[in-house]
Amino acid sequence: MTMLQRAAKIGRKFQNPVPTQVGGPGMIFKILPKLIFSREERVPYTPLGPFHTDPSAYLTAPASGLRITWFGHSSMLLEIDGLRILIDPVWDRRASPRQWIGPKRFFAPTLALDELPPLDAVLLSHDHYDHLGEGTIRQLAAQRPELPWITSLGVGAILRQFGIPAGRITELDWTESTTISTEDAAACTITSLPARHFSGRSLSNRFETLWASFVLRGQKHSIYFGADSGWWEGFAEIGAAHGPFDLTMLEIGAFNQLWRKIHLGPDNAARAFRGLAGAEDEAAHPAGLLMPIHWGLFNLALHAWRQPIERLTQLADAQSFKLWSPEPGRPTEVVPGIELRSDWWTAKSNAATARQSRPAPLEI
Repeated sequence: MTMLQRAAKIGRKFQNPVPTQVGGPGMIFKILPKLIFSREERVPYTPLGPFHTDPSAYLTAPASGLRITWFGHSSMLLEIDGLRILIDPVWDRRASPRQWIGPKRFFAPTLALDELPPLDAVLLSHDHYDHLGEGTIRQLAAQRPELPWITSLGVGAILRQFGIPAGRITELDWTESTTISTEDAAACTITSLPARHFSGRSLSNRFETLWASFVLRGQKHSIYFGADSGWWEGFAEIGAAHGPFDLTMLEIGAFNQLWRKIHLGPDNAARAFRGLAGAEDEAAHPAGLLMPIHWGLFNLALHAWRQPIERLTQLADAQSFKLWSPEPGRPTEVVPGIELRSDWWTAKSNAATARQSRPAPLEI
């Protein structure tokens, strides 16, 4: 029986594709001592950047047909076979319901929202603050009222509240698809697929909107955007049904064993990549490129900010798979089979090593 089917609900709450428990209010009592006594460099001691995106880069189409500008965490501009899709944009200063408290950006946005090139759509995976920033949405609504928005079931109500016209919003259930196209016949089909996560912008409305991963298939290229998900057996079925993928985007940061069922972390990202590529045996060499996302911008866990990419790099070397990890804000072409390992994050290592005894600051 397939694991790829539409989302089930119990009452008002969407259910995960496999049974999953999400920590409740009591989780804070497990986390707080670790936050207080941790000496990890969760926030960079030395400021990162500044990183800058040159808007003139978008005046020329990518020769390969596939180019990505990664803005940090899970925000990016995807240029695929003649279309431009903005994914999970968060230009807000903090990933939080209030902009005076909560996880703060490690570096400023690499360009202003109004400097983005013409867009064909915005894709939002779910409603968490590190994927859906209110200030960002309101600005885009004012600047680009005709822009189409594609998202998961129930998230449209939030977008309407932030100023997006109802007629510009398409909500997808798992396994549903929509196609965006241009006048010159470029087209991209976006398919929503299950992920093992949760939703909610407060403790009182968890699971009331849907979360998802997505396949984006252009005329020549295919991308898997994993968004947020813990590991589950469905990755192999997604790969068999919708692969192969030129690029597989999987989360590696904001991970802890306490919430391993809803976030991958580096080790399970490598495992999921092998499953998606049909090479689940660690001795096999999965085809395609793995792009690490969901790291490098916000302090959302207990690990050092560089730990996810350091660990994933070790795994890629040990298991012989190829990484594609660009510098923030740099429009970068994807060439099939050609690995990219930017070392932008290593430049701050020396300062961190010299200050390991300093307790990591609490976010305010």
